[in-house]
Amino acid sequence: MLHLIAESTLSSALPERIAGGDDVVLQAGAVWAAYAGHRDNAKLSGLLAKGCRVYALSDMLSMSGIEYGQLLTGVLPVDYAGLVELTVKNPVIHTWC
Repeated sequence: MLHLIAESTLSSALPERIAGGDDVVLQAGAVWAAYAGHRDNAKLSGLLAKGCRVYALSDMLSMSGIEYGQLLTGVLPVDYAGLVELTVKNPVIHTWC
């Protein structure tokens, strides 16, 4: 399953409701959760520990002034072409707004 997350503050239910192995894409204000040292890093680390693949939309990172080297270890940048590939790979998509 693919999870598209746009919430600027990640829900505390996030780690519970996302299954291990799922793909997660951070968009809009949610990319700040991927910034190393952010208060929501623990939630993303929990997802990574479960085997989820966590991505941050590269255009949103650029707009927020976040460089790839500032991302939490394990979070990968993804461009729009990569996002399209993830939607093809995961026919079931859940949007968190």
